[in-house]
Amino acid sequence: MIKRLLALLVFATTVVNAQYTVKGTMTPPDKGDWVTLHKLQGVKPKFITHSTIKFDTVLIGGEKQVLGRFALQLPENATKGEYRVTYRNKGAGFVDFIFNKEDVEFIFNPKFPDESVVFTRSRENKVFKDYEQQTRKIQKDIDSLQLEYFKNPTKDTKKAYKKAVGLLEDTQEAFDNKSEGMLVNSYIKASERYNDSGINDNLEEYAAAIKENYFKNLDFESKDLYNSSIFVDKITDYILFLNFSDDQPTLRKLYKESIDVVMDKISEDQLKKDITEYLITTFTDKRDSEIVDWLFAKYYRKLPAAMQDAAFKRKKLGLLTATVGRVAPNFSWKEDGTEKTLAGLNDGQKYLLVFWSTSCSHCVREIPELHKIIKNDGNVSVVSFSIEENELDWTEFIKNLPNWHNAVGTHPDYKFDNETVKKYNLLGTPTYFILDSNKKIIAMPDGIEDVKKYFNKS
Repeated sequence: MIKRLLALLVFATTVVNAQYTVKGTMTPPDKGDWVTLHKLQGVKPKFITHSTIKFDTVLIGGEKQVLGRFALQLPENATKGEYRVTYRNKGAGFVDFIFNKEDVEFIFNPKFPDESVVFTRSRENKVFKDYEQQTRKIQKDIDSLQLEYFKNPTKDTKKAYKKAVGLLEDTQEAFDNKSEGMLVNSYIKASERYNDSGINDNLEEYAAAIKENYFKNLDFESKDLYNSSIFVDKITDYILFLNFSDDQPTLRKLYKESIDVVMDKISEDQLKKDITEYLITTFTDKRDSEIVDWLFAKYYRKLPAAMQDAAFKRKKLGLLTATVGRVAPNFSWKEDGTEKTLAGLNDGQKYLLVFWSTSCSHCVREIPELHKIIKNDGNVSVVSFSIEENELDWTEFIKNLPNWHNAVGTHPDYKFDNETVKKYNLLGTPTYFILDSNKKIIAMPDGIEDVKKYFNKS
């Protein structure tokens, strides 16, 4: 009997020791009482486990302070790579860390997780955090010197720039050597940013050099990097933030050229699928149907048939029925006892379609102003669609909106479940669409000021 108990104890101890622990301390704690752990896998994190947050009150410097603590368990066979602890559903509510068969402990302020996190256990994370802090500071100095040189080119600035670049190169080499043999070594190499050896006096050449060398240190064949935030962040920054233009057609052209560069560097089909779906989702969120259509046509449909997800395509395209380049979804309403349809209107060279509500304070202020500035423009026909619980307030309000096409949409349960409202995938009110004579959406102003600019109204 004793031998069996001893054997059971040895077995239990072995199981406990075979696990790795991830512990976090939040100071001060966030509003939530839970955390989840995901393994970063390209663009689709994999859920691992979750835990509750326990709250403790401690004395620090003679004052009481509340801390939030949590502990998560990883099994012995947990794969190495980057993991994410999330404590909020939205926003910057997470801490990323590297796992390579060692316990991990950290302290952070949940309001500023990236800036405040300090790793108290885990050599991999301590080295990488130290690397990030040192190189970010030097890189900030380099960027400041380059900006200063554009404004006021002097020999002193040029000399200081060269010295800072040399310091950054020495720091990079030191951490490359320090992390040799560690998982974090590939992260450190990939994080190295390109800087010209000499300061640049031409802004366009400077920007072009950064873009041309942006992926110089990123190994697209590295599984370690694929399972990290670095990979996705680099691609996102290259496509979205290194391209800029006030002209939308020009900006879309730059987006497409950058996407082509990224795709040419990816050889593996699964990775190409993941990145394509990520970009489709990103541009769907931006409501850019032209880029989404192009991504589906040029890259998604060329994937092996078994890898294409028809449900994914239907869902994303379904969210873009009312975006620039699409014909505005048709709907009908009663006007002076006659049924009207959007598609059947022919009284304008252009149409301004506005979704609003009498329960929206912004709308109640903007709609009368909009009526005032548009009423004398014979080339623009206005269609107002009010989203209401009932028609009482709306009926009274539109008495002050003559010569508009005034439609109303309701729903017995929830007004935003109205069929027309759902077709337009509205995120709030007021929402504006500008249509050409064929009811094709040609612009989506962000607010009344953008409407004024579009129609040259002051």
